[in-house]
Amino acid sequence: MNDARHEPVMVPEVVSLLATARGGLFVDCTTGPGGHSAALLENGAARLLGLDRDQQALEIARERLASFGDRVELVHADYRELPRLLDERGIKGVDGILADLGVSSMQLDSDGRGFSFRRDEPLDMRMDRSQGPTVADLLATADETELANVIFEFGEERHSRRVARYIVNARAQGRLETTGALAEIVRRAVPTRGYQRIDPATRTFQALRIWVNRELEGLDAFLTAATGRLLSGARMAVITFHSLEDRIVKHTFRALAAAGDALRVLTRKPLVAGEEELARNPRARSAKLRAIERLV
Repeated sequence: MNDARHEPVMVPEVVSLLATARGGLFVDCTTGPGGHSAALLENGAARLLGLDRDQQALEIARERLASFGDRVELVHADYRELPRLLDERGIKGVDGILADLGVSSMQLDSDGRGFSFRRDEPLDMRMDRSQGPTVADLLATADETELANVIFEFGEERHSRRVARYIVNARAQGRLETTGALAEIVRRAVPTRGYQRIDPATRTFQALRIWVNRELEGLDAFLTAATGRLLSGARMAVITFHSLEDRIVKHTFRALAAAGDALRVLTRKPLVAGEEELARNPRARSAKLRAIERLV
């Protein structure tokens, strides 16, 4: 199994910021199909601990990283479990940490996952399909107010109340079974005029994906705990793909540095993909890369 469709974003920038040439143990908190992990190992990382919630992605990564042998350990786990995983292995500190918080091209493009409305599929959207409710499960029980709040908060959709009302009405009529059906309901709910840069359903789908995967839950606590595991001179890099995540990373990194805990923010402004990369990989357009360093 391989995944030629997924191209990791800003690989040279990640390698540079994490200073992998120093060697040591690195953690890829969101290994995905293994693109960033391979780059870290190829550019100086002596060992790598890779985590991911998506078992399908880990299978691809395991094949992709097989040539690195026992330099790699892959674990099916949520990145927020990092402190426990390090403790279980007797690891006090690491030489670098990467967290790429975006949904991967593999997940967007894989049949049956329900992340995209470009195909008509069951409403799932779970990154970890081994546990937890699907989007369909959540939509079946949520009331209109809860739905509106989720769509507004996580999707930044101005017409969230109207979208929620349309969804609840469609549910009552049994017309809420697939991604295609949901997308059509949202398109009817969102008022549009003239050319639309993005599909009107995009923000609602983002909100539901964030909701079902609890993507923002505990992110600030994870960043605090992870930076606490950096050895002297070690760095943490985080890639985000929407403003809600980027805001949390920015403010948490700044607060940690200001608290006098021997941490320094390396990216006053986030790094973004260059024109050459964007021409090759349009999905990198929304990516933002921030990094922080432990000084002592």
